[in-house]
Amino acid sequence: MSSNTLPDQASVVVVGGGVMGCSTLYHLAKLGLDGLVLLERNQLTSGTTWHSAAQVRQLRSTRNMTRLVQYSANLYPALEEETGQTTGWNRTGSLSIAANADRWIHVRRQSALAHAYDVNAHEVSLDEVRALWPLMHTDDLVGAVYSPDDGRVNPSDLCLALSKGARNRGALIFENTGVTGVMKGADGRIAGVRTDSGDISAERVVICGGLWSRELAGMAGFDAPILPCEHFYLLTKPMDGISGHLPTLSDHDSHLYIRDDVGGLLVGCFEPEGKPLDPAMLGPDFAFSLLNEDWDHFEPMMLNALHRIPALAEAEVRTLLNGPESFTPDSSFLLGEAASVPGLFLGCGMNSVGVATGGGAGWALAQWIADGAPAFDLGEVNPNRFHAVENRLEHLMARAPEVLGRHYEIHYPGRQWASARDLRLTPMHTHWQAHKARFGQVYGWERPLYFGADGEPELRFGQPVWFEAVGREVAAATTGAALFDQSTFGKIKVSGPDAEAFLQRVCANDMSRAPGRAIYTAMLNEKGGYLSDFTALRLAVDEYLLYVGTTSTGRDLGWLMQNLGDANVELEDVTEDLAVLGLMGPRAPSLAAQLGADLGGLGYFHHVDTTLAGESVRAVRLSYVGEAGWEFTMPAAVAHAVGGALIEAGAVPAGLLAQTSMRIEKRFVSMGHDIDGDTTPLDAGLMFAVRSGGGFVGAAALEGATARSALVSIVLDDELADPHGHEPIYANGELIGQATSAAFGYRVGQPVALGLIKAGVVRGHETVAVELDIAGDRLAGTASLSPAFDPTGERMRPRR
Repeated sequence: MSSNTLPDQASVVVVGGGVMGCSTLYHLAKLGLDGLVLLERNQLTSGTTWHSAAQVRQLRSTRNMTRLVQYSANLYPALEEETGQTTGWNRTGSLSIAANADRWIHVRRQSALAHAYDVNAHEVSLDEVRALWPLMHTDDLVGAVYSPDDGRVNPSDLCLALSKGARNRGALIFENTGVTGVMKGADGRIAGVRTDSGDISAERVVICGGLWSRELAGMAGFDAPILPCEHFYLLTKPMDGISGHLPTLSDHDSHLYIRDDVGGLLVGCFEPEGKPLDPAMLGPDFAFSLLNEDWDHFEPMMLNALHRIPALAEAEVRTLLNGPESFTPDSSFLLGEAASVPGLFLGCGMNSVGVATGGGAGWALAQWIADGAPAFDLGEVNPNRFHAVENRLEHLMARAPEVLGRHYEIHYPGRQWASARDLRLTPMHTHWQAHKARFGQVYGWERPLYFGADGEPELRFGQPVWFEAVGREVAAATTGAALFDQSTFGKIKVSGPDAEAFLQRVCANDMSRAPGRAIYTAMLNEKGGYLSDFTALRLAVDEYLLYVGTTSTGRDLGWLMQNLGDANVELEDVTEDLAVLGLMGPRAPSLAAQLGADLGGLGYFHHVDTTLAGESVRAVRLSYVGEAGWEFTMPAAVAHAVGGALIEAGAVPAGLLAQTSMRIEKRFVSMGHDIDGDTTPLDAGLMFAVRSGGGFVGAAALEGATARSALVSIVLDDELADPHGHEPIYANGELIGQATSAAFGYRVGQPVALGLIKAGVVRGHETVAVELDIAGDRLAGTASLSPAFDPTGERMRPRR
């Protein structure tokens, strides 16, 4: 330890001495912050970090997650030079193999992403595979991709180097110091921590507690849904045929990763069904302990390993290591500030990528703490993306083993979680069940994806089994009337004398419009990037109702609360109290009229109180699918009856997949897909929703700025093309951008993608020939700044 005396005050307290805690502390110190303290309940690296297989594979599913691991790969060798402490870094490369056609498609999709993300990866022949891995059985392989710049580290040495670098810059580290409570002030902000050695006051506390992070966050009143599972790998004694280092072998069809280890092999697995752990069962002294060997559980994976590496049959086993690893409900970690507890930051729930991501994630978290905002968009790991119901222990015990088991699954479109379902049901749920809905889970909600499902669908690449069902729903919205359940959207009431002035400050559009208007707006960060986009209804001079994205409810409410200042405003989450049903299509006005609704003369982006099926509802005229449409907000208690009456009158139930297809055809954006914290309204072509004159957060960044990218619609020539989003976009052989969303466009009869490309490639009303790299094949299409369907918006005008 660098000090024997626990200070009574700190600027930042980091809780946890694994790779995330040490990395965060190191980077905070490197940024020049003073008064830094790290508390570790036992010793550095105890719990999970010390027994990590510590592979550093750079390619991830998105650019920013890849950036974090790329940072790690550059940091770990540099740390040795800076501190004199080895990290055990070895650039051994990695080899991903495919033993079936679908896995090969999956691997080639990843390889295409690698080129877009500046990761060195390329396909190799089976002869090259055998040269890289002489012990491997290759007769059943169909392909492989080699990434030569990936590597591995020694996790304990890495933490020692990070902690040494932090101490050298004045940070204090206290081992054998357990946190017993988190202190908050009267305003709900973080005030410090209680420990078994005394209290420390601090305005910022960082939870990097690994296995115990859920408990630690709970002390501050924040839900952090994290649960450990048992994680196995086999170590052998030295074997013939292994000299030097081999690339880490990823045989995901067999659920395995394999690498050399001191002359022998390390054989690890993410078996199809993991074994969950209640952290309370580990006991307070669990530190450098391991869990019991379980050969019966590991045996199927061992048989897979014997098939892939036949020489294992003659190897002598050193140990079957079983240690805990922490998982979240969606397989992504938690990184960032808790919206409901200002000053509480989290870096935990690493889903077995802690060492690989830890260097970059610690840097990103330190930047966020120091600057008050992330350096780039981290929405996919934002800790506020879960509802409290997802943090219940019984749900985590069911979900965590499935998350572990799907770690190496092929990423088919439409894949859904099987466990911990039915946590939140909309009032229309039984109607949707009666129409054979296939549900997806969003923020704990069950939301219909499509209707007419017959059991569990077969997942595959190419045309999905639900293709015709979704087409029928799109047809209903195009020629008749389709009914969409929008009830999962977050609903935040903003009221009080200062409501308008407050929203004018935090929103980019003009929120001063008269009661009866609906306003599409953005909330921007200081760099002009999107924090959120939503529709607001002005109900009265002093009252608004905001309809925010389903998964952003907690985050958006927290952002609004943190920016209230001294405004005389009340914020209330009324999501559960209200239901929203969307009625879309040319027959929507006449069908609603049959049930008593008077929609005559209602202008676009206007709302009115009316009656529908004998119940009072609020109707707002807008459309997210490009057809004439209205959304009806009503008390949740009456939605089942109203929805049933609409179906009986002829409205066809339609799900999220139909809505997604239609909004992509119309070039309507989706937060987290087409726009995020790195995208400005200039980039997305959405300046029509930004008022002139400034006066809102992010305005200064937009003033005088030019677009860095352009949001385009791409219609692919091949009607059998299978874009999913994220595909690299090329023009004249040059990489110009990346797809953001994609679907089959039923109204245009072709696959359609939205994408962000370099600004200036497409101008005005012109079209440009482009190619999408889909699993290594470059498929031709046409890019335009206009929607693929109905560019003039004529169809959104109701026809009687």
